[in-house]
Amino acid sequence: MSKTNLVSLRIITADIKRLVKFFEEVTETKAKWATEDFAEVKSESFTLAIGSTRTLAFFGEGVAQSAANKSIIIEFLVENVDDDYEKIKNLTNEIVQKPTTMPWGNRSLLFRDPDGNLINFFTPVSLEAKEKFA
Repeated sequence: MSKTNLVSLRIITADIKRLVKFFEEVTETKAKWATEDFAEVKSESFTLAIGSTRTLAFFGEGVAQSAANKSIIIEFLVENVDDDYEKIKNLTNEIVQKPTTMPWGNRSLLFRDPDGNLINFFTPVSLEAKEKFA
């Protein structure tokens, strides 16, 4: 069996400019545009690809639907979730959960992007959680 590496997550959207701008602001990372229908928000630890619904033509009819995700949470490890909350609350009206310390030791902020995708910004706060991400 060959080695498998997750290299990116891709979100399909009907409004690519709006969604790319949102993720540039929340991650403080400038997107790299390949075409007017495809951009990547990339750091050392992640690549978030964002494609317009027009890119679906390459894959086949009905393969994906924008703004329909109800099962995946996109998670970002951040330095201080409480500080990020002050920024995030000005970028979205959809705060699902204000910063809360979870039973597994992470302090977590849940919010939705403009397409309704659930985003989790979290900071390890317990010793066990900090060791996991050290």
